[in-house]
Formats: sequence, structure tokens, C-alpha cells
Amino acid sequence: MGLQLAKPECQPEIARKVPASSPALYRLVYRHDAPAKAARRAPHRTLRQIAARGRPQGAPAGGGQRRLRPPRSASHAWPCRDLGRRYHQRCIARQSAVGAGSEITISSEEQIGVMLRHLQGRTLRPIVSFLLGTGARRGEALALCWKDVDLDNGTVRIERSLEQTKAGLRIKSPKTRHARRNVSISPWLVAELRAHRVRQQERRLSLGQGKATPDDLVFARWDGKTRSPHWLTQKFAQAMAALKFDCTLHGLRHTHVSQLIAAGLDVLTISRRIGHAKPAITLDRYGHMFKNTDARAAEIMEAAFRRTE
Repeated sequence: MGLQLAKPECQPEIARKVPASSPALYRLVYRHDAPAKAARRAPHRTLRQIAARGRPQGAPAGGGQRRLRPPRSASHAWPCRDLGRRYHQRCIARQSAVGAGSEITISSEEQIGVMLRHLQGRTLRPIVSFLLGTGARRGEALALCWKDVDLDNGTVRIERSLEQTKAGLRIKSPKTRHARRNVSISPWLVAELRAHRVRQQERRLSLGQGKATPDDLVFARWDGKTRSPHWLTQKFAQAMAALKFDCTLHGLRHTHVSQLIAAGLDVLTISRRIGHAKPAITLDRYGHMFKNTDARAAEIMEAAFRRTE
């Protein structure tokens, strides 16, 4: 039997000796909380259940999860409440850190020109051109097959995405149903893809692989297999480091959106083009790029009032 926490007023003294990590807090409870021996299974419940402050005790967590039982002793209730508070604070701190470090980087037109000239004749050139011209994600580009590309009509159908897991590469469905979409491409990008297809066919024939079929990947390796998303990110980072550009691979997607916003394209069209589930996501991410047109709204209403006179 361990040392009992008979007086609640001694618990803050213990709290000051415990670091902000849940394992250390639980180890202390295990050693000193003898009256709550029957409730020691409670720490194995998820932190999210413990941290659900607004949920009544004993209420289901949702989704068929196990019910959260009420605490069986005062010495058990205190560490659970404290742990829930600490977990909530860590979540806020982590989200704040992510938000602070997730500033959108956008390349200027001059930088885009330098970038494409630097990549001329390299494997990255057609992939970067495609990402800039469509705003697609890297996994969507690497999973693209020739049957999804209609060069005559200038459209691309995005239906799959390539994911890199611990078990290896796998083709999966897009993030949402809205991510399955048709994307119109410019004549410049059509010419880029045509030239890329010619080079790909010549390389395949020289290696004795035959012509590419509609099911073959657009941006495949030399042996026709899928390219690793990590490889693509790494190679692009190396190319940008050589140019001393502050641009990430995902930054090409941001650059694409910024160009559409600057041209005055509406948010609904942009949201559908880049595969967001709803326009609110696009506004939340890129809303600061839209110009303030409130003065224009006043001008419209002024003209409407004048017509009524």
C-alpha cells in the first residue's frame, strides 16, 4: 500500500513537483493513491475524454466509445481534472505554434520565370509547371494518369492521390468528394504536357518499354513506377536553395491561388478548382488576399438610389 493522500490541501504541493507530462502525473497517482486502486484503469482512457470539460460525467463520448465513469475518490478526481486542464493548454499552445509558423509564401511572376528557366530540361520542370498551372497537391499530381488528361480539350480530371506511408506508397481517393474535380488548363500548360509526353515516349522506346498506355502515370519514374512524394519535396527544396528562393512545394499551390485572386476570380470558382470542400475553407486560408471592395459597394448603392429619383 502506498502513501494515502488523506488531505486535499496537500495535493497542490504534489502538483508543483510534477512536470507537465501526463506519464509523470500518472506515475505519481499510481504510487500515492491507494484508496483509488479500483479506479486505476481510468488513466487508460483517452486524454480527449478526460479533457471534455463540457460533457456530463458518465455521458458517452460519441461514436460508440466507452463511457467515462465518474471519479471514485477525491484523490483520483483531482489529477484527472488537472490532467485535462494541462492537455487543453498543450493543445492551444500547439495550435498557436502551428498557426504562427504556417505563413503563406507566394512567388512573384519574376521568381516563377527564374524558377522555370532554372528547371529547363530537368525532371522537375513538367511537374512544377503542372502544380503552378492547376494548384493541385503533390499527391494528386503524382497519381495522375494519361487517361485523366485531355490535351485536345485542355482539361485534367483529378480522381486519385498518392500517399507515402510507413508501409510504402499507395494510391488513395482524394481527401474529400469535392477533391474529385475537372480542372481546365491553359494552352501554355497543354504545350508543356505535350512536350513532356513526347520525351517520355522516346525514353520508354529507348528502354524497350513500349509506348505509354492510358493507365500509365504522367509523372512516372524512368521505369514507369510512381515517384515518391518525399523525393519530389526534397528535390524541389534543393532547387530552391540553389536559387535562394523562399518557396516550398506546397507554396506553388498558394501561388496559383494568389494569381487567380489577383485576376478577380470569384471564391466559389477558386474553391472548386483547388478541391476545397467548401468556399469557407478558401476564405479562411486566403481571405486576406481579397481586396476590400466595400467602397465599391457604396458606389453601387449610390447609383441605385440615384436611379430612383
